[in-house]
Amino acid sequence: MKVEARIFEIITVFFFLSAIVYGLWAKEPVGITAITLTGGLSLIIGTYFRFIARRVEPRPEDNEDAEVSDGAGELGFFSPGSYWPVGLAASAALAGLALAFFHVWLLVIAAALIIIMVAGLVFEYHVGPNHE
Repeated sequence: MKVEARIFEIITVFFFLSAIVYGLWAKEPVGITAITLTGGLSLIIGTYFRFIARRVEPRPEDNEDAEVSDGAGELGFFSPGSYWPVGLAASAALAGLALAFFHVWLLVIAAALIIIMVAGLVFEYHVGPNHE
């Protein structure tokens, strides 16, 4: 997590310096505010990663002397044939269209579909106590 924290800290410095240069050059308050807030958001993420890096054991990415084989092994379980992400993407696209054309009724339907798709994705492999 130290690598990610360092990346976001560099991004934070870049955005704050960009806000200063933009403020001196353009003198336009909305752009200065937007760039400063972007730097603040990256500061929040970098601080979070730095905080988590102290609590998590070091990964191969954090060790400069690590070999590629140090990162070998299982990374997690990823569903090989799930159709829920397709439905979730379609529901999000429907919500985007509803927002673009400001059809509230369609936005309500899209929000309901998003909730159903997220629930299906989360509980796809959930097996209750009676299904042994």
